[in-house]
Amino acid sequence: MSGFDWPALMQAGIRGLALRPRDFWALTPAELRLLLGRSEPEAPLARARLDELLRAYPDKKGDQGDG
Repeated sequence: MSGFDWPALMQAGIRGLALRPRDFWALTPAELRLLLGRSEPEAPLARARLDELLRAYPDKKGDQGDG
């Protein structure tokens, strides 16, 4: 589960803000949040959350950018 309600976000951006789909998908989550009037900052990424993400999405040998 992604944690994002994509249908609601797409409706808010494309229908509510009249964004073209390509403009909607080019936005960062922070930019979309600002356009929707929700400018309160999110808490910074804590080490525990980073470790959780690293376990969920480990780097694989041979991935681009792995040095």
